[in-house]
Amino acid sequence: MNVIRWNDPFRDLASLQHRLNRAFDTTLARPERAEEDLLTGAWAPPVDILETKEKTILKAELPGFDENQIHLHFEDGILSLEGERKFEKENADENYHRVERSYGRFVRSFTIPSNVDNEKISAAFQNGILTVELPKREETKPKQIRIQATKPPIEAKKS
Repeated sequence: MNVIRWNDPFRDLASLQHRLNRAFDTTLARPERAEEDLLTGAWAPPVDILETKEKTILKAELPGFDENQIHLHFEDGILSLEGERKFEKENADENYHRVERSYGRFVRSFTIPSNVDNEKISAAFQNGILTVELPKREETKPKQIRIQATKPPIEAKKS
């Protein structure tokens, strides 16, 4: 019987874990994504949302789109972003070996904070990035309240 030396058990376990993760990646890795696909379409563009003192800003990556292919709606405190990327096979002679880009319809919806001035929402599209600016209403912006020192009243002298 031959003796086999096991040099690094942690490396072997990491390799086994990596192989198992790859094997189950398509079925178990993101179960919540399947539910999201049913609600939002076949894919969803990545979105960043940030806030400053003056406004909330939403940025969505939409490479390959024109501004007329993107639909932005605001209703009842919900901002919705919709569009569709169609798979267009240019030539019948083309045989794709791999298709990794996402295609199909997408819908993303965001609950907008109540401090946003709905009348001043604006959007711009440049270099595949949609930027939506949601300015805050004046009365909801934080205000610094200055405290003034007062002098104590002068007491009347007792006679």
